[in-house]
Amino acid sequence: MGKKKLKVIKIGGNIIDDQMKLKDFLKSFAKLKGPKILVHGGGKLASKMAKKMNVPVEMIEGRRVTNAETLDIITMVYAGKINKNIVAQLQANNCNTIGFSGADGNTIIAKKRPVNEIDYGFVGDIVKVEVSVIKLLLINNLSILFCAISHDRKGQLFNTNADTIASELAIALSKDFEVELYYCFEKNGVLKDIHDDSSVIEKIDQKNYITFKEQGIISDGMIPKLDNCFYALEKKVKKICIGKPEMLFDKNIKFTKIHK
Repeated sequence: MGKKKLKVIKIGGNIIDDQMKLKDFLKSFAKLKGPKILVHGGGKLASKMAKKMNVPVEMIEGRRVTNAETLDIITMVYAGKINKNIVAQLQANNCNTIGFSGADGNTIIAKKRPVNEIDYGFVGDIVKVEVSVIKLLLINNLSILFCAISHDRKGQLFNTNADTIASELAIALSKDFEVELYYCFEKNGVLKDIHDDSSVIEKIDQKNYITFKEQGIISDGMIPKLDNCFYALEKKVKKICIGKPEMLFDKNIKFTKIHK
């Protein structure tokens, strides 16, 4: 008997920030058959909360500098407000789900990002994903919702990139499942022209990825996302796609598939 298919899906902040979009997505997610894991961030909501509490928001190249106050806000917003609201909505759609941070079940262990030129504060780089609890829940037909928080097994929580959490979960679980990794955001996929939503690059492999980077077609925040994707493919993740959430449910929609 072959391995069971497992979908690991990461949803971007633009879906979380729009109540109607989120509601529609969760209704569809609940209907997906088989084992599934959903990963979310929530950076915009955390930034809004920080402004309300007069805590400065510091971003360097799209990455949040996380001091102790910011970490408190992120924990409240990610592991609390967003995570539990999504769990409640999934329960309303008959999708039995458990909400996790990386500390729950000792699932995602990280270390503090070393200080080179920049001190990112309480930002964690993942060291290990413990799959035993995750597998137990998936085998018993529970869906899992992860927020973008890890821990160090010494009592310290860390803010951790949600894309990385999704890819590390996919990699760790690929020993036991045939894993498909989906990055869902507001665009139709990776675009040739950022201003033209129909200019989807439907297939990216390592060869044309280098060319697209040289030509400046792929740049900025898309580079770490795609680097993550190629790393996950090398580590036996079966299938990786980037695009709108509709790609999960609609066979006719265009999106980007990452190939070796």
